[in-house]
This record gives sequence, C-alpha cells and structure tokens, in this order.
Amino acid sequence: MNSEAWGARKVVIVGAGAVGATFAYALAQSGISDEIILIDHNRELAQGQVLDLAHGFPFFPPVEIRAGEADDFADAQVIVITAGAKQQPGESRLDLLQRNAAIVESIVDDIVSRNSSAVIVVVSNPVDVLTHIALKRTKWDQGRVLGSGTVLDSARFRYLLSQCSGIDVHNVHAYILGEHGDSEFAAWSRTNIAGMPINKYCPICMKCGDWKAERARLIEDVRSSAYHIIDYKGATYFAIGLALVRIVGAVLRNQKTVLTVSTLLTGEYGVDDVCLSVPAVVSRSGVERIMEGELSEEERKALSRSALILRDTLAKLQSM
Repeated sequence: MNSEAWGARKVVIVGAGAVGATFAYALAQSGISDEIILIDHNRELAQGQVLDLAHGFPFFPPVEIRAGEADDFADAQVIVITAGAKQQPGESRLDLLQRNAAIVESIVDDIVSRNSSAVIVVVSNPVDVLTHIALKRTKWDQGRVLGSGTVLDSARFRYLLSQCSGIDVHNVHAYILGEHGDSEFAAWSRTNIAGMPINKYCPICMKCGDWKAERARLIEDVRSSAYHIIDYKGATYFAIGLALVRIVGAVLRNQKTVLTVSTLLTGEYGVDDVCLSVPAVVSRSGVERIMEGELSEEERKALSRSALILRDTLAKLQSM
C-alpha cells in the first residue's frame, strides 16, 4: 500500500502486550485505520503479535499491520502508548510510577525527535499523571496529548445502569469524571436515560427498591471492576481495547465526539494544571475543547479532591 497516495490513516501502538495487541485486533476489525504499527522493546513479541494478526487478514477490512520502529512516528496520525513496567515484589507504587514516567518520557522524546504531527493517546497507568508528564515533555499544544482517562469507567457505569434499569445501554448517558482511580466519581447531575434526568427516572422505575442506596453500590462496582477482573484473569484488555477504538476513531474521522478523556485543565471547573477526565470534544486535533457544563456542588468538590490527589502525586514524583 502506498501510504502517501492513499492518504493512509496510520496508527502506531507503543507496547505489544495484552492491551496493545487487543487494541490492534479491535482496530483492525473496525476498518478505521489503514495502517497499524506495533512497536515494543521486545521486538520478537511485536513480530509475533503481528504474525498472529496477519493470519486474520482474510477476515479484516483492508489494512496493513506490521512491526515498526521509532521512525514510524514521523507520519503517524495517532500514537497510542500502552507500554509500561510491572510492579516488582517490594516495589512501592511511587517507585513504579517513577519507572513508568521514565519509559513514557523516553517514548515521547523519540516522537518529538521525528517531528511528528500526531495526536498522542496515553493509556499506561496511572494514566492521568503519565498524560501530564507526556504533555509537559512534548511542549505541544495541550489538546494533542490526551489520556484514555475514564472513557472505560464511563462505559462500565453505563452498562451497570443499563442492567439496573432494564434499558438498552445505548439509551443510557452517563459520565465518570476525575481521576482514573479510586477518587473518580459519577456525575449524577448529568446522567439521563433516554433524555430523562436520572433523578426523575429512578423514582418511577422502582426496579431496585432503595434507589439512593443502589447508586452508592453502582459506583463502588465501577471503581472495583478492574480489581475483580484482575483477580479473575490477571489483566483487563478487551473493553479498554474497544474504548481506544472509540477514542482513536474520533481523531481519525474528525468526529467531534464528546468523551471523558484525560486532558489538561487550565481553570475549567476551578481546576488548573492537572490532567484528569471531564467531558471533552475529541477531533482531528485531539481535544478540541472542554465541555464545561454544570456540576452539582458535591460533584465540584469531588473533582477538586481528585485534582488534589493527582497534584500531590506529581509533586512527590518530582521530588524524587
């Protein structure tokens, strides 16, 4: 395939582990991208994933998939970073963060050195902190570097609300905001089912009895979902792979989709110089703008708490 002639939509995935490979598989099936490039410090792993995917070519829409190098950053439209170190026995979370920060900085340096005009999507955890580090390292316009944020958490929330209400998940509109982590919270004030505000829907639904208590259980289920999946099977990768197809598709197709990606706030919602998840318009340029809608007083306080936790983590990291 001649990329220049066809105006190929090229996606480079850095990290060929479970998340990166599953995303590549989902992306290949979607038909959104013309080229999918897998890069990993373990080149044999990348080559093995590519060969496995290549055997599915008869069942995919037309797409080129191959193992690549840092030079592939130069003409990519989107670069997705899933690479990261695993926690070692006796290693603190902060020590692990320091190692992952170094990995992300090295990847970003390679991207910048190739004069790439791509949008960067950070997936590696802790995603909000690493998105902030990646953005500051690039010195690019803030919208060009974003994190996967709470796009998956919001999908989990919508699924649970769908199960609780007995309504198709596609008619459930709801957001999880803040940190992708324990301080995330539900924006109940902006939740609706088929256009009906949740505060009006719950009293007439009556499927769960004490709906106020049920709300607390739902949010705890959203927060603990990943822990349960990891306990059961060791890692999460299917749903995040699909969430990444949604994010990357919004960029490649210039869809102007509202997604709860992690992005730098510069005063919006009263938060400054922290990357966390709020509804944002995602288009060809990355985060085009932040949708600063109404939140309840309690929700604004929850967002501020999330921001404080992330700011504290960044400060500890920078002092190491």
